[in-house]
Amino acid sequence: MVLALLPGCEGFFVDPVLTGITVGPSTTIQTGNTIQMTAVGTYNDGSQQKISSNIYWSSSTPSVATVSKSGLVTGTAPGQTSITGASQTVTGSATITVTIGGLTSIRVTTQDSLTNIVYGSSEQFIATGSANGEQINITDSVTWSTSPASIPSVSIDSTNGILTSTSGPAATVQFQVIATDPTTGIAGRMNFTVHP
Repeated sequence: MVLALLPGCEGFFVDPVLTGITVGPSTTIQTGNTIQMTAVGTYNDGSQQKISSNIYWSSSTPSVATVSKSGLVTGTAPGQTSITGASQTVTGSATITVTIGGLTSIRVTTQDSLTNIVYGSSEQFIATGSANGEQINITDSVTWSTSPASIPSVSIDSTNGILTSTSGPAATVQFQVIATDPTTGIAGRMNFTVHP
């Protein structure tokens, strides 16, 4: 009896497994502008390759920037957002900072339209920027201050526009609340009073 020898098995190819994704760029854009995101995959065989399909894009804060199915990011309002690219169960992300573009002026108001408060209370100020024919809330992206800079028993948070006061002197104090765009230096002002 003669046994026929079968051809030897040369082995078989296994697709490398995706282990990581690097998303970029992390950058700053202006409102209305766009940036194309890219995703580079790292595989278990040590290789790297740009991923151009089968990747799901998302934005953690769509009100700041949106991202299309192809990874095109559009800035919509000042702030920061995380852009994530996901393929299978692997994700990577990059931070996009959006600044206001075409800013021409800033209007300062209070949340409840007050122009004065009593000592011991607080007030939220709002900054509205005029840019490209639109009115945009930029309260959290401007720098807040007062003039004069130092006021007894009164202070303002430079990042969010909340003015607080403590039990103070009997005299009424009048001052300006200022919102300044750190990129352009454009500022808006409002007269305000704290009284007994």
